[in-house]
Amino acid sequence: MVFGKEGDNLSILLRELMRLPELQHIRQELEDGCCGAVITGLSPVHRVQLSAALAQAMERPLLLLCADERECERFAGDMESLTGQKPLYLPSRELHLRPAAVSSRQWDYRRIAALHRMQAEAPAVILTTAEALCQRCLPPQVLARAVLELAQGQTHDVAALCRRLADAGYTRCEQVEGPGQFALRGGILDVFSPDADYPVRCDFFDDELDALGRFDPGTQRRMQNIRQTLLLPAGEVLPAYGAPGAADSLEAAAERYAKKEKTAPLCAALRADAAALRQGMTPCGSDRYMAAVYEEFTCAADYLPADTLVCVSESSRVAEGLKQWLWQRRQDIVSAGESGALAGEFSRLQLEQEELAAVLEKYPVCQMESLPTSRYLLPVKTMVQVAAKQLSVYGGSLETAVTDLTHYLTTGYRVLVLCGGRVRADNLQRLLRERKVPATVDYAGGTMPQKGQVVISVGALAAGSEYPGLQLAVLTEGQLTAKVSGREPRRRAPKNDPTRQKLQSYADLTPGDLVVHQHHGIGRFVSMTRLPVDGVEKDYIKIAYAGSDCLYVPATQLDLVSKYIGTGEDTTHTRLNKLGGTEWVKTTHRAKAAARDLAKGLIDLYARRQRLAGFAFSPDSPWQQEFEEAFPYAETDDQLRCIREIKADMEQPRPMDRLLCGDVGYGKTEVALRAVMKCILDGKQAAILVPTTVLAQQHYATAVSRFRSFPVTVEVLSRFRSPKQARDILERTAQGKVDLLIGTHKLLQKNVEFHDLGLLIIDEEQRFGVTAKEQLRKRAEQVDTLTLSATPIPRTLNMALSGIRDMSTIEEPPRDRQPVQTYVLEHDWGVLCEAMRREIARGGQVYYLHNRVENIEAAAGRIRQMLGEDVSIGIAHGKMSESQLSRVMQDMADGDIQVLVCTTIIETGIDIPNVNTLIIEDADRMGLAQLHQIRGRIGRSPRRAYAYLTFRPGKILTEVAGKRLTAIREYVEFGSGFKIAMRDLEIRGAGNLLGPEQSGYMMSVGYDMYLKLLNDAVLEQQGKAAQIRPECSADLTVSAYIPDSYIPQAKQRMDLYRRIASIRTAADSGEILDELLDRFGDPPRAVTALLDVALLRSDAAQVGICDISQKGQQLIFRFTERVDPPSLLAVCSMASYKGRLLLRSGSQPYLTLYLKDKENSLHAAAALTEHLRLKQEEIQGQTPQTEGETT
Repeated sequence: MVFGKEGDNLSILLRELMRLPELQHIRQELEDGCCGAVITGLSPVHRVQLSAALAQAMERPLLLLCADERECERFAGDMESLTGQKPLYLPSRELHLRPAAVSSRQWDYRRIAALHRMQAEAPAVILTTAEALCQRCLPPQVLARAVLELAQGQTHDVAALCRRLADAGYTRCEQVEGPGQFALRGGILDVFSPDADYPVRCDFFDDELDALGRFDPGTQRRMQNIRQTLLLPAGEVLPAYGAPGAADSLEAAAERYAKKEKTAPLCAALRADAAALRQGMTPCGSDRYMAAVYEEFTCAADYLPADTLVCVSESSRVAEGLKQWLWQRRQDIVSAGESGALAGEFSRLQLEQEELAAVLEKYPVCQMESLPTSRYLLPVKTMVQVAAKQLSVYGGSLETAVTDLTHYLTTGYRVLVLCGGRVRADNLQRLLRERKVPATVDYAGGTMPQKGQVVISVGALAAGSEYPGLQLAVLTEGQLTAKVSGREPRRRAPKNDPTRQKLQSYADLTPGDLVVHQHHGIGRFVSMTRLPVDGVEKDYIKIAYAGSDCLYVPATQLDLVSKYIGTGEDTTHTRLNKLGGTEWVKTTHRAKAAARDLAKGLIDLYARRQRLAGFAFSPDSPWQQEFEEAFPYAETDDQLRCIREIKADMEQPRPMDRLLCGDVGYGKTEVALRAVMKCILDGKQAAILVPTTVLAQQHYATAVSRFRSFPVTVEVLSRFRSPKQARDILERTAQGKVDLLIGTHKLLQKNVEFHDLGLLIIDEEQRFGVTAKEQLRKRAEQVDTLTLSATPIPRTLNMALSGIRDMSTIEEPPRDRQPVQTYVLEHDWGVLCEAMRREIARGGQVYYLHNRVENIEAAAGRIRQMLGEDVSIGIAHGKMSESQLSRVMQDMADGDIQVLVCTTIIETGIDIPNVNTLIIEDADRMGLAQLHQIRGRIGRSPRRAYAYLTFRPGKILTEVAGKRLTAIREYVEFGSGFKIAMRDLEIRGAGNLLGPEQSGYMMSVGYDMYLKLLNDAVLEQQGKAAQIRPECSADLTVSAYIPDSYIPQAKQRMDLYRRIASIRTAADSGEILDELLDRFGDPPRAVTALLDVALLRSDAAQVGICDISQKGQQLIFRFTERVDPPSLLAVCSMASYKGRLLLRSGSQPYLTLYLKDKENSLHAAAALTEHLRLKQEEIQGQTPQTEGETT
């Protein structure tokens, strides 16, 4: 297998390594079919290099068997640097054996995608673990048959295509939001393949596939057209493709077990699942029947090309890991058997160790060890030892590199130095020249150094290596994974669609929800009904108010209605308004006054700060660039935008006061540290203020590791420092010898003096008291201030406050490093103890969330009793003192506690990458946002993380909890609940930002209405006229509605009604028409009429019409004070309206238009509105017109 192109990788290094005589001997043995070759003396970095060198020399594909997933990930970056190709990672997956548990599927999808690539592409390098290789999987011939290729111009029976997708494991739904789903609307088929970044929309013209395009699941809008697509199966157990007698096998097993004792649950399950299989359905927990569906045993090894070279990294560790995993798997199978979920004859779901060895013996196998050992995966047939040393990385410290280089050159070595980028390569060459060390720079990487020569190239490996046999040293500054391995394609952020601003408000409106009508107040949504009026059908929203009052709002005016969002989830006791009373007017008046006060206070504060002089930092220097290049992950677009905004502020001569908002784990700290670097490079000091000691320690550790390659002094001031150490730090800070000081409230003490403070960063601002903030304001009046908040501030509020406080938001989550394997199930101590034991066995830690402080001790006692005394268990809850709590969290961070039984206090806690199992009791009692936030506490390391969301066994859930659990289930399955979670978070964000006195007013009118009032108040304070949007209602006898046959789902209809009602311009109307065509096909006449009515309402409001109604053949127009009387009279005197218009004067003037026979009322109303607009423009002198108007 030839790797990469010459010069774009390190393949020249691989050829150089093949000059080692030991490696040439091993190559010869392997070519002769040896399956027991062993090389010892190798560190991890050498194993990657030598396995790649052997594969390249033998021109074979390579399978590198690693001890665990973490090692696969570590090796991937090096392998890509060496070969110039991205290696394929084949993961293992969790088996779904319990029918009651709903679990997430990301790992299953990744595995199917990897198996397909192995089958279709024959990748050059595959990285995997023994467990992944041993697992039973769908046979290659089934996978090949289940893959579906769609291309433009093909013909398909759409119903048969849907059956085929269902057979391939896809779920049919109303709207596609996640992988493994499909939806059919008329001739439009949406489908989301498990390996794809985006779902695909297929437009059929009769049975011909007319067009294909990728679309954004968030906006449901098409993004780009494509000519063809590949759909992989969405599951591994596909009964339609398996043995025809699977159901009979289950029936036969049930008959056999019926003769034994205590097998009634198992027999019932077998019979029910056999019936499901006969109807073409896949039972839940389908992995239980993989052996019944596929008679022949297949595993991932069956997908390997016959000429594969297999290299094993540390076979003793691989064998030990496999032994542990097989034991665990047997326990799972026994436990599933005891609970009546799995029958014995279907339990062969993996290869045993001896069987794996027999499979591997078909290939040439080289086992790579650090030391000779007594335990090998395969018997040893030939063994060599290679003299090789692993060198530590110099981590960007060029001084270290220079010292090492000088040493090697004096001993006659050839030295290859790998730098992370061209800038660093040039810097190193300059530094070497200053030390009189000759070095050549070769960006392309096409030359090897000669004896006593240094070649500097661009590339990165996890560590350096020395090969005495070749007199060669390779130095590297560390694995810059994100920079070298190429960034994964980013998901494009949805376009900002103004009509979609409040989408989440409506998409989940269900009967019984509270709503706010702009003119009538808070009511309860009853239903959407279609009523015949004057011979035409229209849709109305029925809203119940206090007493027995009801209001029917035409669907065309849905923009006046928004979902009420208040204090929380219990809205049963919220008071409804009365129709026609003055109560609502008074409430909105009070809220308006409060919003005005808030806006005034904020604007005064901002104006005062604008007048102060601050320090203008200089533009970015090469050091700043170098610091940013050393960040090991790919930044998100939002992070990059926030960094740009903050730097631009710092370069201004006025003090910065910026708020940076972003969810937990969205990378706020990195953004802050880049600002710190900019400050320090201009010779000033920076300070980070944090609420807790533990957080201070965490920031300190992060800062030290990020600044380690630069001459930056970082110190931390907290309770963990002795008084003597604290005094020393304060002295050095006052003298300017400390560049970055991180601390808790201690930073606010009077004895803390800075030599020259340039930047103050406040983390988790919402957790500081008012007095602390006031002290800070005084101290930092002329200092640039950056505030970080983990509570996402909603975008709408951000807009309302724009121009008052500078705000940057990170809304894009980081590239999902590892999905969390999530289960929703009834609380079962057996399953949960097994999960805890598994996490502890692999050296990890567990969060067990028990949200009742009164009996948390008892819960911890029960866990201790079940797991044994040797497991260390800690307790954390909100009633503990700050010092107790920080001690527990510090022990957890240090790894001294294995299971932490805690309340939701961990929600805003610290990052502990070693905690990778989370168990939540009574998950049905928590909000989605909270579950999302807590689940974000795990899965922060390369290891696989597990979340178990449990509810009480046999519990009859309340309607709300049932809804929430359904949502969690969907959320687990497809990640769609994230939208609801973000909506939930918006409320908390608003409460925090506005303070308690404002929250009260916000609750009285509802969130969306309050934002509108606040926005108007801000504009008023800034001297801009509030955007008073005139409104007009139109009630014409025109069939204008969305038929059920066009959009069958009530929620989608409701959302579209609301967005159509928000149309303000022809461009808005065109945008929605495009979307309707894209998502649902050609709209019927009733829908286009709906768009026309919406546009008419907008146009009419602009010329002062407030109501258009129809009585038989008469159209009645009512006006507001905005109407221009001369224009109105001019329209009345137009020839085309002679004898058809009647103008009634008075306090409420109105105009009656008599329609001609069979005249379209909608067109007539639109024409009159347009004439009125033209006359207004003519009279105001904007567009002089000639006489003679046309109709």
